[in-house]
Amino acid sequence: MPIKKRNFRQVKKIIGKLLLDNNFNTENFKLSDISDIQIVNALFSFFYSSNKKLKKNATILMGVIVDRMAEKNMESARIIMRRLMWNLNDESGGIGWGSPEAMGEIMARNNTLACEYSKILVSYIKRDGNFIEHKELRDEVILAIKRVAAGHAKNYKQSNN
Repeated sequence: MPIKKRNFRQVKKIIGKLLLDNNFNTENFKLSDISDIQIVNALFSFFYSSNKKLKKNATILMGVIVDRMAEKNMESARIIMRRLMWNLNDESGGIGWGSPEAMGEIMARNNTLACEYSKILVSYIKRDGNFIEHKELRDEVILAIKRVAAGHAKNYKQSNN
């Protein structure tokens, strides 16, 4: 099915409904008429939601979609990682809610991106690094680090046998 031209609001409404669906499943997630980048752009807006289910499912789906993008074009996935990092930068003017968790979901699924960006993720909790002052956001970083570790535990166990 060809990709239809939809505006941001339409895409966000479709994605939002899917994220809140009790049968939401990220396995083989594909919307044939919405491009991956349109999905990613909509997902960013859900990171600021006060609805925990919506926010959590958005970060999980971000990991799935960006991993899929990386398989086709690694540079497009790196651009998303840099957008997430920018959201955590003081100069961005924002606070970056959800960005650490999305980074963790992406890196848990994609070893190449984990190798490239895991030190940056860890730097957000190091006083001599890119320390994040906001405790709740720092807690998101810790959850993201745990998610990356869980996603690669099998690789770690295999390399230490």
